[in-house]
Amino acid sequence: MPSSEKFRDHVLAQFNAELPNGAFRVTTRKMMGEYILYADGKIFGGIYDDRLLVKPVPAAVAMLPGAKKQLPYEGAKPMLRVTNDQIEDGEFLEKLLDAMLPELPAAKAKKK
Repeated sequence: MPSSEKFRDHVLAQFNAELPNGAFRVTTRKMMGEYILYADGKIFGGIYDDRLLVKPVPAAVAMLPGAKKQLPYEGAKPMLRVTNDQIEDGEFLEKLLDAMLPELPAAKAKKK
């Protein structure tokens, strides 16, 4: 089941709530009915079947101690599920993202 634009828009609003007008810290790219999440050019998670999943880097594991590992799709690596209560807390999402970004690999250069 593909993720809804409504859920994607809600998640983006929570991540981007504190930014000045017009600026977006978190962006998405649609892929096969789901959404890949980017911040500062780095992939940090995605929206799959209306679930917010993030990469299980050490900072995310520390901030989401009881998080269930779930597969975004068949054959993928497990990711950490962010609960609906946590999604509603924009301040928590900002702290989670700030902690995760230094541990994520830099974006790969695009081939020309």
